[in-house]
Amino acid sequence: MEFRDSPEEAAFRQGVRDFVDGSFDPRLVPEGWQQYPDPRDETEAELLREWRGALGERGWIAPHWPRDFGGAGLTAMEQFIFNEEMAKIRAPEVGGIGMNMVGPTLIRHGSEQQKETHLPRITSNRAIWCQGYSEPGAGSDLASLQTRAARDGDEYVLNGQKVWNTVGHKADWMLLLARTDPAAPKHRGITMFLLDMKTPGITTQPIVTAKETPGIVEWDINEVFFEDVRIPATNRVGEENQGWYYATTLLDLERSRIGASIALLQEVESLVEYVRAGQRGEQPLAEGQGRVRELTDAAIAAQVSRLMAYRVVSMLKRGDLPNYEASIKKLFTSETAQGVTRTAMKLIGLYGNLWRTSASAPLEGRIPYRYVAMVPTTIAGGTSEIQRNIISTRGLGLPRG
Repeated sequence: MEFRDSPEEAAFRQGVRDFVDGSFDPRLVPEGWQQYPDPRDETEAELLREWRGALGERGWIAPHWPRDFGGAGLTAMEQFIFNEEMAKIRAPEVGGIGMNMVGPTLIRHGSEQQKETHLPRITSNRAIWCQGYSEPGAGSDLASLQTRAARDGDEYVLNGQKVWNTVGHKADWMLLLARTDPAAPKHRGITMFLLDMKTPGITTQPIVTAKETPGIVEWDINEVFFEDVRIPATNRVGEENQGWYYATTLLDLERSRIGASIALLQEVESLVEYVRAGQRGEQPLAEGQGRVRELTDAAIAAQVSRLMAYRVVSMLKRGDLPNYEASIKKLFTSETAQGVTRTAMKLIGLYGNLWRTSASAPLEGRIPYRYVAMVPTTIAGGTSEIQRNIISTRGLGLPRG
């Protein structure tokens, strides 16, 4: 594992830093409990538009896409450097599911019409996308999905339900998996579609989680129901019954999750500053040296997470494909993030019961907010149980069962 940049990589990193110095407005860094700029604030919304525009000029909204499709054609190592530098300044993410999932899928498997219609709208931020994969009985075992798409002439008729859908109530389009051949083995009877969310027969219902606060932060997770929804056959991605294989293939997308590691380091650093303020009597701080030792362990774990990211990207740089190594990184980082928030709650003691609506909440209530917000991290993107299965079978060579 090489920790030093090559001369070319060092030049690229400096170029990213120079770009940040000239284009990034520090007012885009959210304060307190906020994780993203507030789109209701006109100043923040304008700053975000300017930031997206600056990124778009360099193809950095979708840096891993080929240049022919509006991306920057970055290598895996360049993506890593770019993501690392963006994470260090806490730059808001742009592109979302459209950039990370839809674009790479269409570039590889979509029709020319689909590419011409959707790719420019993704890079220009003119379309919001959501994902229609998980179902009540098909989460970790996604291939068991039952939402049915039956062919009817030049259309498919869709019936079923999706769950844990992010921003479906705001999205323009959904990248959808549905079963088109119920008689086929479960992995082989699934087809991928592009679904216009304005199509009649679609209903969304909110799933309100613990982190939502009425009047401050609305929900972003939904259930989505389909009743005789008609999808044009031209919105099918690739061949019928090949959707499972399309869903598991992406372009050379950097998968080190370095941003999560940097966020961990930043969280630990902010807690260290909080403890120092508490020791000076400037912030409420629970008694006990055990809490400080836990914070020390968290600092070590955050650095380990960063090194795991370097291991994954080093493999990509050599042309190797990270498999269980990426699962180790995801598992360790998500569980460490939860541990850091537990330590933070212990540091503030009973003040952890104060939500962000209380004027007495330390750090504007960020600690209890992060505590509840971190719960899904060991579920989303592959549960910890699934990650452990991958590590045991593919990494250790142990039998299934």
